[in-house]
Amino acid sequence: MSFIYNPNKYWVAYKGFFRPKYPEKYGGNPHNIVYRSQWELHLMMQLDHDPKVIAWASEELSVPYYDPTRGSVHRYYPDFHVKYQDGKIYLVEIKPHKQTRPSQAKNKRRYLKESITYARNVAKWKSAKVYCEDRGWKFIILTEKELFGKLNK
Repeated sequence: MSFIYNPNKYWVAYKGFFRPKYPEKYGGNPHNIVYRSQWELHLMMQLDHDPKVIAWASEELSVPYYDPTRGSVHRYYPDFHVKYQDGKIYLVEIKPHKQTRPSQAKNKRRYLKESITYARNVAKWKSAKVYCEDRGWKFIILTEKELFGKLNK
C-alpha cells in the first residue's frame, strides 16, 4: 500500500483495496477491487452507494487498441464500467486534466515522454469510443474538474 501526506496532518493511502458495502453490485471479484488513486477511490464509493447504479466494475473489461507509438495492438482496461437503472451503460476513464491534452512542456525529454503518453491515451480513447458506440454505450473521461460532481448523463 502506498501513502501520500494529507494537509490535515495524517497519512492517506492513495493505492489499496476497496471493500464495497454492496458487493452484489460489483461485476467481478468484490474481494479484489484495487484503486490506484484517491480519485478512483472516490468514484468507487460513489458508485457503490448510488441507488441508480445497478452494476459496476473496475478494470474488468478490455478493449483492443492500436498503439501508434509501438506499432502494435494492445489491450486497454478502462477504469470503470457502469450500468444504471435506466439502462445506460458507461465506460469511464479517470485522468488528470493535464493528460487529456497535448504536452505543453518546454523540456524536450519531458515533452517527448508526455507526447507519447498522450498519443497512447488518444488511441485508447478512440478505440473505447468505437467499442461503446457499437454497443449503444457511452465513453467518458473524468478529470479533477468533473470528478467531484455527478456523472453527466
